[in-house]
Amino acid sequence: MKQRDMIGLAGVAAVAVGLVFGFYQWQSDDAGAGAAGGVDLATVRIPVASGVMMSEGKALYAQACASCHGANLEGAPNWREPLADGTYPAPPHDAGGHTWHHPDGYLFAYTKLGGQPFMPQGRKSGMPGFGQDYDDDQILAILGYIKSRWPADALAKQTRITQQAGSQ
Repeated sequence: MKQRDMIGLAGVAAVAVGLVFGFYQWQSDDAGAGAAGGVDLATVRIPVASGVMMSEGKALYAQACASCHGANLEGAPNWREPLADGTYPAPPHDAGGHTWHHPDGYLFAYTKLGGQPFMPQGRKSGMPGFGQDYDDDQILAILGYIKSRWPADALAKQTRITQQAGSQ
């Protein structure tokens, strides 16, 4: 990838993070607890699952996520190519995907609310929200399980991204 393309992608990511946090600030101001259930997304931290959290997260992932994102977090085939309806197939959650490029607050909100609130106008997301079916601790367990599967370098980079998002 050319440096110009990487700079462009970094800019898009920064704008997306700003939009997510701005969206939640606006929701909190206008709707009391806000769309994230009163959770301050800048302070959300998803622990790497172990023990009971690992077992629960793995079971919940198998129940709620594996049918789209794959039993081994591998994602759908051709996940970078749009479907006829304009949505994209489910991306991988392993190191080969882009999940680890996002801060914890974004991952939590995207999982809880679904992808549509985060799409640019005219784009559609196929990601449903799971906030009606799972409580915050269950969503954190799922995401903690996903993080437990990342290699150390991806986990370290994602931790830095989360820290940077929380300091804005």
